[in-house]
Amino acid sequence: MQLLLGPLLAPLLIGLVRRTKALLVGRRGDPLLQVYNDLWKLVRKGAVYSRTTTWVFRAGPVLALACGLAALALLPMGGSAGVVAFAGDWLLLVGVLALARLATILAALDTGSAFEGMGASREAWFGALAEPALLLCLAGLARAAHGISLSGIVAALGPAAWGASSGALALIGLALFGVLLAENSRIPFDDPATHLELTMVHEVMILDHGGPDLAFLELAAALKLWVFAGLLAAVIMPLRTGVAGFDGLAQLAGIAAIGIALGVVESAMARLRLLRIPQLLIGIGVLAILGVMLASGPGAAR
Repeated sequence: MQLLLGPLLAPLLIGLVRRTKALLVGRRGDPLLQVYNDLWKLVRKGAVYSRTTTWVFRAGPVLALACGLAALALLPMGGSAGVVAFAGDWLLLVGVLALARLATILAALDTGSAFEGMGASREAWFGALAEPALLLCLAGLARAAHGISLSGIVAALGPAAWGASSGALALIGLALFGVLLAENSRIPFDDPATHLELTMVHEVMILDHGGPDLAFLELAAALKLWVFAGLLAAVIMPLRTGVAGFDGLAQLAGIAAIGIALGVVESAMARLRLLRIPQLLIGIGVLAILGVMLASGPGAAR
């Protein structure tokens, strides 16, 4: 069910963010299911490849989508373990997300376009700062939950864990939300709705993709947002009843709340200047470090 619900509902999360943003700024906006229509149109179209591209360009979207599905398989949902669960699987989650970024960057560089190369360099720059913060967040959660498996960590993040390490989990949750914004190219790090090549990061890397390839990339981006939102919802909503269906609905409600929060953030803030983004990412990393230190302190040991 996890591998089925993720691809089905991830585009709906994107539509929820867009719809919330449109309502808050006084626009009618796209229909909630517009993302599904866009993906269906792209799948039915053909793909055009430049003579300068190689197999790297064609493999990028496929590998990015495969990594998104692999990350989804590692995500625990509704109090149940992930489809793939083992000791240290949270390290694999970070590696899978990094591999998806690498595939997109290499596909952009393979086009030989100056604009896409610019976006690829920015993506690598931001990723070098965001990935350590994500790794620290997961390490802090492992410390607070006294577990080494992502499924065990999420299952242990109940009211008792929040009572013992509330400060650490609050810092980690805040840092994880910042990493979510950075990793998914959301405001204030990037504007997914922009059409100015000089300010785009993720969108400029996929300018030459079309048809099914672009559909794969868009679905992979939606899955990535779904994974981050599902992980954050499991952290900030410590509801564990033992009933898989009820806990699953609670986590889905948390994911929807995070989508609404993203729409609020994007309607209330503007994109930061490029030179300010590394400073913010470093600040997020500092929050994650503080969370790890507090989680490993006396409060966590009790």
